[in-house]
Formats: sequence, structure tokens, C-alpha cells
Amino acid sequence: MRIPRICVFEALSNGAEILLPTQAGEHLARVLRLERGHPIILFNGNGRDYRAEISQLAKRAVSARVLDDGQAVDRESPLRLILAQGVARGEKMDFVLQKATELGVVHIVPLITGRTEVKLDAERTARRLAHWNAVIAGACEQSGRSTLPTLEEPVRLAQWASTLDASSGLRLALDPAGEMVPGSLPAFATATLVVGPEGGLSEQDLNVLDQADFRGLRLGPRILRTETAGLAAITALQVINGDF
Repeated sequence: MRIPRICVFEALSNGAEILLPTQAGEHLARVLRLERGHPIILFNGNGRDYRAEISQLAKRAVSARVLDDGQAVDRESPLRLILAQGVARGEKMDFVLQKATELGVVHIVPLITGRTEVKLDAERTARRLAHWNAVIAGACEQSGRSTLPTLEEPVRLAQWASTLDASSGLRLALDPAGEMVPGSLPAFATATLVVGPEGGLSEQDLNVLDQADFRGLRLGPRILRTETAGLAAITALQVINGDF
């Protein structure tokens, strides 16, 4: 029997009645056609899965009752990987966030770079962040992760680079002319990976990164799209020092 996993952004405890997010509730009721009493799993990003069951079903309101105090779940990679992704247009950014979450990234920074085409004012930024967090939560539901990657607000590349400290680990920037390839990297437990948007990183971007001690990483002789390049690099890093 299939047991759906649902992310809820509130405290969970044995006996608690939880109103499920609208989209998740509609999926359970209208798509899966589940009935009252059907088991589900709830999580809120604290690293635990909570057994629950559907307690109320209505057109626009589905609730669940938590049945235990949660079980610790560890599906995290031993590699602490930070993705700094140049903001891409529309569904490309959604795709990157979804797949990076599935691949085990722990922190995501949307970057405004020299070639970023997306314009974000305060209102649009708030909407995008809410949407991106929902994409990340959905990827955790599907992949079995119970710890959600953290997501920063969009930030300009130079401003972000100036704030980095030793916790950023090995600093890598995807660059078709980079001097490093995945097989030549030293051993590492943490890595920060910068990926440009459509059009890649500009010369000014690369200069900023060079001053911040980033090393250029190339992925072979072909030029990859932004939604391909970062995911290919994450996979390579996981193979080298992660859990693949």
C-alpha cells in the first residue's frame, strides 16, 4: 500500500490534528482518492518522519492526526554541498531546485549575476521564494528526505561572495575554461558550487569569484545549459565524496 509523504510547516506531536496544505490535501482526496483512516507520513524538516492518518476529508480541507512522536530519518549525504545558482527563467529554476534537492544539496543561494535576465522586485521576490520553497518541499516528499535544504533570498554575486567564510569549504565555479575537472579535486567534506544563469558567468563574475578563492571547474568539452550543468556537477561531486 502506498503511503504518501507530506511536508507541513508546523510543529508535529503525537495526537496533534494537522490541517494539510491545500494542494497536498486536494492531491490526496481528488487524485489518489484516499479515504478517512488512510496512513500517511508527515514531516516538517526537523529530520523526523511522523506516522499519521487522514482524519477529515472535505473539498478544500483535509486534516490528519499524528500517531507518534516521530522517528529519526537520515537520508542525508555525508557531503555538505551548497549550490549558488544564477537565477534562471521560469521552470528552469524550478527544475534545478527540485533536482538539486533530490541529489542531496543542503543549502541553496539564488544569485543575481552579470547575465541574470530575471528581474525581481520585493513583491516578486516574496512570491518566488514561497514558490521555490514549495518546490523544495515537494522534492523532499518524493525523495524521502526529512531535512529540507535551506534557501536564501536572491543576492548579488559580489555581495554574497564577500560574506563567505571557512564553512563554505571547497569553492568551485562552473567554467568551460576552468583548470579543474572532477577527477582532479582534492578530498573535501564541504563544497560550494557556483553555476551561472542562461549565458553563463561573465568575465566580471569570474573575476569576483577568483578574488574569493573559487576554482574553475569544467565538465568536459561540451557546453551545458544552466539546468544541466549544475546537476551534472552535483552528481559528479556526490560520486567523488558523497553517497553515490
